Amino acid sequence: MHSPAFDKLCEQIARLKHQATQFDQSNLFAKNRYMQAQPSLFDRGVFTTKSMKLADYVSEIEDELKSLPPAEHRHAYQYALERITQQVQAVFNVIKSTPVWAKENKYSFKPKTKPQVYKQAVQKMMQSSHELYDELKQNHEFERRLVLMIEERKLKLDAASAAKAAEINQEILALHARLGRCRKAISATEDKIQQVEKQQLR
Repeated sequence: MHSPAFDKLCEQIARLKHQATQFDQSNLFAKNRYMQAQPSLFDRGVFTTKSMKLADYVSEIEDELKSLPPAEHRHAYQYALERITQQVQAVFNVIKSTPVWAKENKYSFKPKTKPQVYKQAVQKMMQSSHELYDELKQNHEFERRLVLMIEERKLKLDAASAAKAAEINQEILALHARLGRCRKAISATEDKIQQVEKQQLR
């Protein structure tokens, strides 16, 4: 017999699937210069799927749910549930961020569901400031690794041949682009933390 937490998670995933499909139908990412440069929407630590379609990630969540270990194996079962919850929150996070991207690109994403229903579903899944701080910590770690990778390649430039130097410069440019996206994600997470903490103070 499944726990109430499991049943609630199933409901959230069903809602998420519906919203992810609507989100994909809007083709919002096709109109967004920043997102066009992304090979995948999420870090490999969160999803193994590589796609620009949210519904593909929800399919991975559903597969994870089907392959849950038996509830008797308490620790493994709890760990798997927590991972799925993290994935659900990650997808909701993209949907929540939509108005920011839409504003930047002068394009409005209008879900077919009633705005109030949509807003309530998003609010229910609002990440706590604790979870957002974890996300911020991960982004800062990613930023640190990218800076190190750039420095390593710069050191290789001195001893490189002309052809190899050109290749290394291309790698440095690509890393700088990733670093820019990472720092943008850090700023977005910091903004979300402020919003959540303001709501908690009300």
